[in-house]
Amino acid sequence: MIKPSEKAAHLIDGINAFARDELAPLVQREGIRWGEPVAKPFLRDIWQRSCELGFYNAMLPEALGGAGLSVAELCMLKEAAVLTGSPLAPHILGELSGPPRVGHLFKVANEHQIEAFLQPICRAEKAVCFALTEAEAGSDAAALGTEARLEGDHYVLRGAKRYISGAPYADLAVLLAVTGPGRGAQGISAFFVDLHAEGVSVDSDYSVMSGGGAHGNILLEDVRVPVTNRIGEEGQGFKLAMGRITLNRLLHCPTMLGMAGLALNLSLDYARTRKQFGQPIAMFQSINHMLADMATELYAARSMMYATAANNDAGGDIKVQAPMCKLYASETAFRIADKAVQIHGGAGLIKGHPVEWFFRATRMMRILTGTSEIQRNTIAKGILLPS
Repeated sequence: MIKPSEKAAHLIDGINAFARDELAPLVQREGIRWGEPVAKPFLRDIWQRSCELGFYNAMLPEALGGAGLSVAELCMLKEAAVLTGSPLAPHILGELSGPPRVGHLFKVANEHQIEAFLQPICRAEKAVCFALTEAEAGSDAAALGTEARLEGDHYVLRGAKRYISGAPYADLAVLLAVTGPGRGAQGISAFFVDLHAEGVSVDSDYSVMSGGGAHGNILLEDVRVPVTNRIGEEGQGFKLAMGRITLNRLLHCPTMLGMAGLALNLSLDYARTRKQFGQPIAMFQSINHMLADMATELYAARSMMYATAANNDAGGDIKVQAPMCKLYASETAFRIADKAVQIHGGAGLIKGHPVEWFFRATRMMRILTGTSEIQRNTIAKGILLPS
């Protein structure tokens, strides 16, 4: 495996200390459990503290106040955050609310947008979500129904976004809407939308498989958005959204494999200590073979991910490798989580137990950010019709 640079290793050590010394006492004091909602004031405190420590912006380039890490090191950082074992781990690097969601927009944002939106997001003063999915626009991401009608110096937005991660605690949305009906992807524009503005409401009165409080629907009823909030040129929104899809597919893998790694570690500990018939269950072949399969599959998936990251860092083309990684990592992580539940037996069925949550969360990953079927479509196209 690739070794982290001194800078990356220092960040990983810091993240481990932050999770151990500050987040763990908070989790215990507030009774925070896997998959359960966390109050927004606590999340804001975590974001701001992480920002102070240099973690919240770590995934950005140095020019934007980040650590300037390679893609392989970004994978290490993300995997390490999950492996801390903290239910609050997703918030350490701001992946559900902050800089990783908007870093690429600095290249196209105007001065007003940088000052009013991007910089406050990077300072952990505002939280952001990405709003693309709709009832009839899932895998077919260009089939949007939300419309943005130009009226003078404002657009008037009407429509609804569904299953938006981070929406319940976001202040802003990077939201895609149709500005040129009948033009498909070329008629879609992107906007910064204030989720506290008149006509905007967020419906979070439901729970997804991984738990409640982290996903919501955004409803737009004649919301007036200044033209200055449009990101880039009109009709370029879909291109902006899809411009980083290849890299993003790869960068979802360390989160999934971090969960798989933690599930394996918990299973190893449990198998060593849980006794049945007078001996640790790790002594039974049915159990230690499951552990062997989990470790082998995790090694294969991690090797694949880091080889692809190294290829990208060397200037290689990963447009086929990245969806391969996303497909294999998501399917592998779920298989590992499934075996972890089996090894834990009844304990692994209890809501709030880490492996029970990993089972639900990794199952979602085969659908979120591009289903396994969409990944296979992309892979097949890449190997059948190489450019």
